Amino acid sequence: MSRHERNHFEIGFFESVLRRNPRDTGVIEILGGLYTEAGRIEDGLRMDRRLVRLSPENAVAHYNLACSLALKNRQADAMKSLRKAIELGYTEVEWILSDPDLEKLHQRRDFLELIAGLVGEN
Repeated sequence: MSRHERNHFEIGFFESVLRRNPRDTGVIEILGGLYTEAGRIEDGLRMDRRLVRLSPENAVAHYNLACSLALKNRQADAMKSLRKAIELGYTEVEWILSDPDLEKLHQRRDFLELIAGLVGEN
């Protein structure tokens, strides 16, 4: 089974699970990642927003939302979500700097200042 076929199968499976339990945050998070991996950025963004609504104190949910927004080239919104993720305790600086989803933010002054502040705290 190719990666594309496996991804298509997994998406179908988790969509059916989500239909039975639409508030399952674990499934929502998995689907968001699968959609994004499959290039379905808008669907991934929809899942990330849903997860943030259901788990507003989840730092990883806000981080994933920042990634989806950056992929949609909504840089200001992505920065807002990234700041919220860090405020809630997301501190994986190396991952933030290497995550290809956030690459479009790397030249922004507010991104560089945010990272400098995060590094200064650790």
